[in-house]
Amino acid sequence: MSKILMEIEIKVKIENPGPLKKLLEKEGTLKYTDRQVDEYYTPAHRNFVAKEPIEEWLRLRDSNGKYSINYKRWHYDAEGKSDHCDEHETKIESIEMAREILKALDCKPLITVSKVRSAWDYKDYEVSFDEVEELGSFVEIEYTGDTSDVNPKEITTKMMEFLNNLGCGKIDRTFKGYPHQLLYKHGLLK
Repeated sequence: MSKILMEIEIKVKIENPGPLKKLLEKEGTLKYTDRQVDEYYTPAHRNFVAKEPIEEWLRLRDSNGKYSINYKRWHYDAEGKSDHCDEHETKIESIEMAREILKALDCKPLITVSKVRSAWDYKDYEVSFDEVEELGSFVEIEYTGDTSDVNPKEITTKMMEFLNNLGCGKIDRTFKGYPHQLLYKHGLLK
């Protein structure tokens, strides 16, 4: 089964995630905890990382032996910040064959992101605690409500208010995804 949707999310580092974890344990539903290994690619003829901010990602994911392919196109405001993207994702049967297809299409590997994710459902949010190798701990909140008639900026503002009202301490929002951060860390972007 495939999905095509607008993804609205925030990615933050939280000084004190305790109040958020306590709320989720009391009122949320744990969906899963698993290891995700994400391989990011770019077509040789259209280098996704040649332009800043990066607007497109192509990803293969191994989530505990379940595989998917995903393409995202981010929408940025005048300040170079994004609250949402168009997302196209579907399951795949063989990650090895998907790699061969990408290779045949002259897609080059960029970076691999490895993380352990615990995802919770809470009202119209999926709240994920990520432990990302080489980057540390993050919280992602993704809007899971109807995106057909919403303002992404308003939704992400409400997400930040939700965290602030819980008393999580200092909250640092990043507008760069894990692959972007790792490409910088490894000196592959400047």
